[in-house]
Amino acid sequence: MARMYGAQRQQMQQSPSNPLAIKTKKYGIEKNKYIALCMRQLFANQWKWLFVPIALIALNVALNLTGTYKNWWIYIFTVVGAIGYVLFWLVQFTGITQLAQYKQLFDKYRYEIDSRQILMKLSDKEGGVMKWDMIAKAYKDKQAYILELAKYQFIYLPFHVFNNDNDKKLMDKILRDKGFIQ
Repeated sequence: MARMYGAQRQQMQQSPSNPLAIKTKKYGIEKNKYIALCMRQLFANQWKWLFVPIALIALNVALNLTGTYKNWWIYIFTVVGAIGYVLFWLVQFTGITQLAQYKQLFDKYRYEIDSRQILMKLSDKEGGVMKWDMIAKAYKDKQAYILELAKYQFIYLPFHVFNNDNDKKLMDKILRDKGFIQ
């Protein structure tokens, strides 16, 4: 979600919302879903590092087969290191779900989406505005639209929060017009 700390969360005293905007049902991302999406983003961004333990194991196999340097500890070291790295990030993402300053990531918002902005409403009078230029990347999943703001910050909009199929089609059109999806 967007960073809306204290002063940025504001009373909604703006012009009335766009009547043609997509209005969603109230939704807050579940903590387990947030962790899964963060891990997916981590693997998508850092998959190249998988070649380091593979290269170390391949090098060790070559050294063992030639008889140059026989050892077995490198197999254990690389597997434990890779598992430790993944567990480290899993603990980090799980910790975020427990901290008070990240509570707003899991608040239930109603979204009003149009081609100018995304209104995130906690209630009719409280919420925030997010411009489309704050969205770094967006894509359509099997179950949802995911709008990435920064590393491990995103808006997750499952299809069931939309009121009808026309809203989903309009969301597709907006994302296509903004150049996020084809």
